[in-house]
Amino acid sequence: MPRYTVSLMKKETHPEYRFVVFEDASAEYRFLTRTTMNPDPSKTTVWEDGQTYPRVQLDISNASHPFFTGQMKIIDSAGRVERFNKRYGTRKKTVVKKEPVQK
Repeated sequence: MPRYTVSLMKKETHPEYRFVVFEDASAEYRFLTRTTMNPDPSKTTVWEDGQTYPRVQLDISNASHPFFTGQMKIIDSAGRVERFNKRYGTRKKTVVKKEPVQK
C-alpha cells in the first residue's frame, strides 16, 4: 500500500493557477511565474517564448529593493516625496547671531 496518495484538487474550490509576467518598471526587470492572482486582462505582454501572458506591474522587486541591490534608490510611485515637500517644504536653517555681552 502506497504511503502517499495523489488526490486531485476540486475544480470549484481552488482558484485558477496561471502563468503571469511580473514587471518592475523602475528596474526594467521582468519574470514569468505562476500565480493565482487575477490580473487585468487588458494588460498583456509577449514573452521570450512568443506567447502572450497577462502582466502585473510591481512597485518594487528584488532588482530594485535596496536590500538586494546595496544601493539606496528613491522610488516614488504614490507622490510621497512631493506630498512631504509640499507639507514641510525645504526649510532653511536660520542662524541668529548673538551680540557679545559687554561688561
